[in-house]
Amino acid sequence: MFLTRTECDRSVNTFSPEGRLFQVEYAIEAIKLGSTAIRLRTKEGVVLAVEKRVTSPLLIMEFDEHISSAMSGPIGDARTLVEHGRVETQNHRFSYGELMTVESTTQALCTFWECSAKAIGSGSERADSSLQEQYNKDLTLQEAETIALSILNQVKEEKVTSNNLDIARVAPTYHLYTPAEVEAVIARL
Repeated sequence: MFLTRTECDRSVNTFSPEGRLFQVEYAIEAIKLGSTAIRLRTKEGVVLAVEKRVTSPLLIMEFDEHISSAMSGPIGDARTLVEHGRVETQNHRFSYGELMTVESTTQALCTFWECSAKAIGSGSERADSSLQEQYNKDLTLQEAETIALSILNQVKEEKVTSNNLDIARVAPTYHLYTPAEVEAVIARL
């Protein structure tokens, strides 16, 4: 007996007769419609820049003092993943008395890690193309901030301001930029 498409749509662990997981495909499509988020890894640390379509401080969230994540797509799904990451990092700290590495945390959450510069969300195709042209492994944090914001400025419909984007860095600890710090980065564009 084969399941109908609607029955396959409701479960993340039920394959369709064609071997597809519709819930995974729907999640990927939802991310493509979400806010554009850019990550740049440098030798000094990581810079995250996120377009804010809704006024919310939750587009960049901290897992632990040295790990954060940018979100795009359904915020509820992202919160679930962040909560899982927080539990993983705190369990590791409690069990081993040390901070969990970024690589280990990432592997605990997903299978993606190798990329040093990546964009997700509605403007991700154009942003990834620009990242390939502008990224190099020897960037400073300040250069990474400028590149991330200039790319967001290219892919956004409106000009970037401290009201419509968030920036965070992990170098070595997490820091979400204040509106004044965001304006200072914007002034360098």
